[in-house]
Amino acid sequence: MSALINLLKKGSASSLMAAIVNFVLGSLKLAAYIFTGNVAMFAEMMHSFGDAANQLFVWVGSAVSKKAPNEKFPFGYGRLVNIVCLFAVLIVAILAYETILEGIHHIQHPAAAGDHNPTHFMINVGVLLIGVLLEGSVLYKAGKEVLEEVHKPTTGIHPFTTSYANLGKAKPATKLVFMEDTVATGGGLIALIAIVISRFTGFTMIEGIVSVIIGLAMFYVVFKVFMENAAGAIGRADEDMEVHASKIILEHEEISDIKRLVVMKEGEDKHIEALVETLDHDLTLRELSIIKKDLVTRLLQEPHVTDVNIEIMEDDGNDDWVSGNGSSINKVYE
Repeated sequence: MSALINLLKKGSASSLMAAIVNFVLGSLKLAAYIFTGNVAMFAEMMHSFGDAANQLFVWVGSAVSKKAPNEKFPFGYGRLVNIVCLFAVLIVAILAYETILEGIHHIQHPAAAGDHNPTHFMINVGVLLIGVLLEGSVLYKAGKEVLEEVHKPTTGIHPFTTSYANLGKAKPATKLVFMEDTVATGGGLIALIAIVISRFTGFTMIEGIVSVIIGLAMFYVVFKVFMENAAGAIGRADEDMEVHASKIILEHEEISDIKRLVVMKEGEDKHIEALVETLDHDLTLRELSIIKKDLVTRLLQEPHVTDVNIEIMEDDGNDDWVSGNGSSINKVYE
């Protein structure tokens, strides 16, 4: 049991926090929907419960993916977080579909007039304001994690601004939480606006329109997360890391060229394989071993690099590595 608890402690903190916050919000929104019957609140309730469920899965998956490699799984469990994210977005897709369906029904059959019950109005506004504040705090924390993972400043409003520009380099779990809470915070705001407009203008159809918008935004998250994690579950090359790794390798005074270089992502982990060339044809096995050890040590210092395999050969006189764009004339993926 203690081993399981220690493993779960390694899970994504932002995922766990988001799961708890969304479950609490979903319960509040469920109570508000039962009491007021507001369709925009229904959409927000579905979104919150969907987020809570898949973020809980992601938290568990991100923890288990950090299990150490063993004889059965020599490359570790890194891709498990991608598989869990794929399962999680299926839940979001189902709830998004139901949200859109309910919104369309409300557009086709809107209430004759707005809900003029002041108690209902205050409940809806109060719950949505609490939701926006709590979702915003989770979004801010997830934004900080995004920036921490790419070594960017995390102070001030950076988690709400520059985190979007660096989102592509974040871990799968962090990225999922950040995208979902972006939609959740934005959805809460537009649901709040819709309820106010409906209350004071009688244009109740807007609540159905907002429900459809929130559902479509959820589908956008499903698409983005599914495409990225499907590629991660299969295993894909990390071209940005290839370029960075090539610079580290070519900085070594004994290395003249790179014959082949592949950086493969296994979930959050990165595995590097390289065949490099040296100009000195008279190096001893001891000297070659020292060069190899030096390169491996340097590359293992990079974030998320867990395994490095370096082979060294004599320079063949050809320029194989196309400097700066992470490509090799003789690059072969097997």
